[in-house]
Amino acid sequence: MNEAQFNQIVDELMFSIEETIDDSGADLDYENSAGMLTITCEVNGSQIILSRQSAVNEIWLAVKSGGFHFKLDGDQWCNTVSGEPLSSMLSQACQAQAGETVGFDF
Repeated sequence: MNEAQFNQIVDELMFSIEETIDDSGADLDYENSAGMLTITCEVNGSQIILSRQSAVNEIWLAVKSGGFHFKLDGDQWCNTVSGEPLSSMLSQACQAQAGETVGFDF
């Protein structure tokens, strides 16, 4: 996959995450800037950060519990170590950091 294709796929993913947060009614705020989506948990100010890493075709997730790398495997973003889907880990991070249940489906 070339860089333009990667960026298109990640743009669509970020937009999907934003829409899911909006539709969930969760007390989460987000800002998408320069290839980075920052989700702020209003209850305590903690952040969940997703960033695109075009050079290695990965998405990196930074949460209180640590940092994780994801590669596209077919049509799903999977943790490069555990194989766990990004959608699942992002949902877990929202629950752990904000006490909010958000079901991501991408």
